Amino acid sequence: MTAKTIDGKLAAEKLRQGIAAEVAQLVAKNGRKPGLVVILVGDDPASKVYVANKAKQTDEVGMNSIENRLPVTTSEAELLSLVESYNRDPMIDGILVQLPLPSHIDSAKVLTAIAPDKDVDGFHAVNVGRLWTGDPRALVPCTPSGSMILLRSVLPDLSGAEAVVIGRSNIVGKPMAALLLAANCSVSVVHSRSQNLPSLVKRGDIVIAAVGKADMVKGDWLKPGAIVIDVGINRLVTAEGKARLTGDCDYESCQQVAGAITPVPGGVGPMTIACLLQNTLLSYRMRLA
Repeated sequence: MTAKTIDGKLAAEKLRQGIAAEVAQLVAKNGRKPGLVVILVGDDPASKVYVANKAKQTDEVGMNSIENRLPVTTSEAELLSLVESYNRDPMIDGILVQLPLPSHIDSAKVLTAIAPDKDVDGFHAVNVGRLWTGDPRALVPCTPSGSMILLRSVLPDLSGAEAVVIGRSNIVGKPMAALLLAANCSVSVVHSRSQNLPSLVKRGDIVIAAVGKADMVKGDWLKPGAIVIDVGINRLVTAEGKARLTGDCDYESCQQVAGAITPVPGGVGPMTIACLLQNTLLSYRMRLA
């Protein structure tokens, strides 16, 4: 058996096209574009590239993109004041503070300061509560949201499936479990302290790998035909000194057992910014209601 490759680039492009079409209709009707502001503090190279990609894709779907790049010396009080100003700004529908922040700034305090209805990362406790209680106003973290879209592209009806989520982070593992429960899956969340991890993973009709350990999940961990969503993005250096990306799954061995699997790169990664735009559109629609 060779698993079907789940194409995240194609799915992300399709999602962006749908968002762009809806944005055009809403702007024609209401006269205002959705607005997304991204705040970057400092000069982290990876963050600068990521922010530039977000800005480019935001513009491409017809939204207003605002970048606010601040020096690394920015104080916590200054950043909180800026966030509050965007909370009050009626032209802004989504606020994203790029992580990591400099060590002198409390990230949790800043993220909590973002108005829940503009929290397009979906990290605020209010959105966490809305997600777990099934509130349709929930802004869901982008990576789990994208993972669900990819999963449903293979298996539209998830009801009754047994899902195993490897990893319990607030960013991926926990919200992923909530989404799978809402889709009527039976869900197990396993992690570094779980005993007999391979045998637990082998129960899954669906396996979500989100632990941040390169090539950890092997093919013999999987139930034959399982759908595997590999959330991990790990940077390794080859013997030749070149960098390469790999997921949390050993792709070659898992591909021989799984029914469908996301590659790394080109799987879940492209969905993240697309789902950020989707959250911004949802926030905009709620503001119009």
